[in-house]
Amino acid sequence: MSMNLRERQQPLKEEYRRNPASALLIHSARSEPLLDDPTRSRITTGSQAWEVAAHPMAGGPDGMACSGDVLLAALAACQEITVKMVAASMGIVLDDLRVTVTGEMDFRGTMGVDRETPVGYQRITCEMRILAREDPARVRRMAEKAEQYCVVRATLARGVPVESRIVVEPGSGGSGSDASIPA
Repeated sequence: MSMNLRERQQPLKEEYRRNPASALLIHSARSEPLLDDPTRSRITTGSQAWEVAAHPMAGGPDGMACSGDVLLAALAACQEITVKMVAASMGIVLDDLRVTVTGEMDFRGTMGVDRETPVGYQRITCEMRILAREDPARVRRMAEKAEQYCVVRATLARGVPVESRIVVEPGSGGSGSDASIPA
């Protein structure tokens, strides 16, 4: 590996120890709706943007990622990146790494067909397949440590509170004006 992760992270860790407030991040994503299609949206963080759609099982178009796909992809990406970073920190060379995240959902809840069925994923399973020329017990400890530091996994497993604020702006009253919601 050409990048020395310890050298790259050391000044960050020192700064976070010296000034804990510098370690705080408020990160957001915002929708830029495509109002002509109720099944699609554009999401942006300011520097990156994605188009997502409702799942076909909820009436969305085929061939586009849905928000559930993005959630599972975020977990898979975070798991993979965290495993690679912890492996680099521990001096473990990975020959191959595959992370598969599988979500199980019953669309009767999402579609309002059965009020007893929960909305969203009822189960998410992560599988890591790791190939490394290293003691398997050490590789397992590395993977368990990585799970501990995976931001997305820890957030989902902890069940972080999600708060909503609903702001209703006065509309155009059907006059056809170009009133918009400030960003």
